[in-house]
Amino acid sequence: MKFDYAALEAQAKCLEKDHDDRIGLRVHRALSWLKRAELCGDDEDARFIFLWIALNAAYANEIQRDADEAEQAMLQRFLGRLVSLDHGNLLFALVWDRFSGPIRILLNNEFVFQPFWDFQSGRMGEREWKQKFERANQAAFRALRSTGQTATVLAIVLARLYTLRNQLVHGGATWKGSINREQIRDGAAIMSELTPRIIHLLIRNPDEDWGDPRYPVVNT
Repeated sequence: MKFDYAALEAQAKCLEKDHDDRIGLRVHRALSWLKRAELCGDDEDARFIFLWIALNAAYANEIQRDADEAEQAMLQRFLGRLVSLDHGNLLFALVWDRFSGPIRILLNNEFVFQPFWDFQSGRMGEREWKQKFERANQAAFRALRSTGQTATVLAIVLARLYTLRNQLVHGGATWKGSINREQIRDGAAIMSELTPRIIHLLIRNPDEDWGDPRYPVVNT
């Protein structure tokens, strides 16, 4: 089964009638950014950003406060629902077969761990961030030892990639910079496989209540 824009756009035609307009809007927006990501060629920075926008379009709901904690909690709940609906084990295979090695490398990379940057900016002591890193990785590797923890592993991976996303969209990194190539490369590779599968699962489960998308279309 293919998970590129063309294949998913064909699948999405089933949403044009008999389904809630909200899921159609969510999928339409996500696919538009997936299509743009596929045009990036070897520009991994741009591909990662466009894939993250596609992911946001797929999962984000209206929330009462704009905070990283709320965003990540929402994403974790969304992943849990997707895994429970993933009867073809697409996400399972991605975590345990396709990206087991890159995920472990990513988890050991302090540059995508937010407390490391809190230490660099003076908001946290060196001992504290290192303790947090050790505890977080212990929890992550425990999850990686249990194949029943797909949603947990994905949530941890995306929490690390969220730090990378912040670096890029807030101007904290140089386009095609050499010092962050490893995490950009692995992050873009993971997102290139994960985001289309998430969109596919949304299309296959249109009767689920995925909530109201942010910034709904308003006719004036």
